[in-house]
Amino acid sequence: MYEYTVFRMKEEFSWHYFHKSDILYRFIKHYQKECQQRPDLQMQYDYSTYPFPGTQFCKIVEEKLDKTMFSYETADFLRLYKNSTNIPLHISEKHLKFRCKTILEAEEILFPILREIDSTFFIIGENTSQYGWVSPVIRIREPKSGQVLYSYH
Repeated sequence: MYEYTVFRMKEEFSWHYFHKSDILYRFIKHYQKECQQRPDLQMQYDYSTYPFPGTQFCKIVEEKLDKTMFSYETADFLRLYKNSTNIPLHISEKHLKFRCKTILEAEEILFPILREIDSTFFIIGENTSQYGWVSPVIRIREPKSGQVLYSYH
């Protein structure tokens, strides 16, 4: 089983680091190892992440999934089921931890729920070197006033 952690990044950081995921991955791994000894890392982590929206997440699970597809063990621990897939989830203040056999299992059940909440979730593997974004960053650029692509004049 692989273990993953989901972080909700602030939008500014998801725009900046979408194509630099390796930098964000190294920062979070470094933070996880050194946060007790380095208050500056804690401050940077707090500045770049939002708390995990546990209440909103649970509400979407209850609304979107059939009652047979999830169960609450405790207030911060639940399981998602689909066919033979069983994904245990642990919700904490700043992240969500889950375990699955393959990331495709999470793609089928968990990631659609996260995508309904936000597009800034970043996932890292705890016992594997996999990492990345749940959703692509979509940036709609407004044309600057007076700017045209071409002109007939």
